[in-house]
Amino acid sequence: MTTTIHDVARIAGVGIGTVSRVINNSPGVKPATRKRVLSAIAQLNYRPNPIARSMISKRTGAIGVIVPFFTRPFHTELLRSVQVALSRSGKELVLYDVETAAQRNYYFSELPMLHRVDGLLLLSLPLDDEFAVDIKEAGIPIVLIDTYCPFFTSLIVDNIEGAYQAVKYLIELGHRRIGFINGVIEGNIKFNQANDRWIGLHRAFGEAGLLFEPEFMFTSEWNRSGGKQAALQLLSLQKRPTAIFAASDMQAIGVIEAAKDLHLNVPDDISVIGFDGIEVAELLELSTIQQPIQKLGELGVSKLLEIMKKPQQLPELIRLNTTLIARRTTRAFASRL
Repeated sequence: MTTTIHDVARIAGVGIGTVSRVINNSPGVKPATRKRVLSAIAQLNYRPNPIARSMISKRTGAIGVIVPFFTRPFHTELLRSVQVALSRSGKELVLYDVETAAQRNYYFSELPMLHRVDGLLLLSLPLDDEFAVDIKEAGIPIVLIDTYCPFFTSLIVDNIEGAYQAVKYLIELGHRRIGFINGVIEGNIKFNQANDRWIGLHRAFGEAGLLFEPEFMFTSEWNRSGGKQAALQLLSLQKRPTAIFAASDMQAIGVIEAAKDLHLNVPDDISVIGFDGIEVAELLELSTIQQPIQKLGELGVSKLLEIMKKPQQLPELIRLNTTLIARRTTRAFASRL
């Protein structure tokens, strides 16, 4: 197992900010404390990254972006908007892809202390209080996009309202048997978006005076294959839903594939709506809840650059709205009784 700066701090009985100052020979550390930290480093045989250490106290011109599963279309499009904004500002993007909880925890604990980059953008990953306090102590500028932490400026989309819009729209079209395919925890990484979209669905049902039928709820991975497998189960029910709301566009595309395999027509036999508003949704004429992806990236970069210039400013919570985009995959329910 890789030894981290957290391990050194625990053995020495100090904060990781103190460990960072000792490693970089910064002033302001008491001799006795410095001795304890150096002893812990020797005991654990801890070796900080030498390149990162050489960069300490210097501007690197680079911005780190920590993102989960970056090959997914939503994150790819969000990264593209971040890259464009950084290029305009003369900054280099350094990408840190997270596929597991262990990898996430390593980046959260090590990157802020080593100052490999001038600032960090954290995309879609919840930040526990323990890591938040450590990052705050390290003093590296950070902005969160598509996730929230009260310690830092955070840009979020109103996922509850977006899911509410989607389900309310289906109800207004006359649908009552509405299936829901939500996203699951992957690699021990929990996405709050799944909970929010579930809440939005129930809000729409409650407002309409309807009860959501639990058998119409399935979860899958946030991809086309997962959406298809969940939809095959939904659409094979004896009393199948007349519409399906998927928590992401890629899952919704899987629903369309499942319908095709079962010789069902979209939208005549089954209406489908997704969430995200990625480019392929427009190509496939998929009804969706459009996230302001470009604005999220551009505003996130803008806020980070502001904080780098004025690090003492108070954190902000910026909530962006979604937009319902109705296309050919949804239609009014026509009873066949």
